[in-house]
Amino acid sequence: MSHTCGIREARKRKSRRALLDAALGLLEDQSLSSLGLRELTRVVGMAPAAFYRHFRDMADLGVALVEESLGSLQGMIRAILAERDGDEERIDAVMEAVAEHVRHHRTHIRFIARERHGGVRSVREAIGAELGLLVDEVAAAFAPRLTPAGWPPEDVRMLAELYVDRMVTTATAFMEAQEDEREHERIAETARKQLLLISLGRRHWRDA
Repeated sequence: MSHTCGIREARKRKSRRALLDAALGLLEDQSLSSLGLRELTRVVGMAPAAFYRHFRDMADLGVALVEESLGSLQGMIRAILAERDGDEERIDAVMEAVAEHVRHHRTHIRFIARERHGGVRSVREAIGAELGLLVDEVAAAFAPRLTPAGWPPEDVRMLAELYVDRMVTTATAFMEAQEDEREHERIAETARKQLLLISLGRRHWRDA
């Protein structure tokens, strides 16, 4: 790659980043379906036509935000499940990771919470797909212990979905609590008890 091409590519990445960051800021107070192209490009200081050098449309930008918002969380959860074994240890580590993720990506979590059931179909589908990948990670961590105990794959996945649903609900609650540390502690303790209750039920599921 020539020096000129390298500079051009760096500028393109910078412009794309500016669009994503501006969109996150604007989406704190509105949904993606209501965000206008001209409103977004005006904030960035970009001509509306230049937007299409980076994204096909606003929905495409939304999908990119979904991947950015949830992709890093998948990596953290994967590492926790691989490095820890006991239920309580895993649950404590997951809650800590979720709280930390929200602290550093509050606008991302607000975007996911709003758009998970929002009006842009491709974005809803992207959120579903990313959460599905997270469910796969959790199911894969449980399978070595549960499959030999007679759990069919569909039940392992159902259990994983319960854990992931609690993670998402807890992340949203952390986000809405803002900087209220006492409320954060209450949310974390409630989520911990809920996950432990799911774990307790898991041990008796095959007897039901």
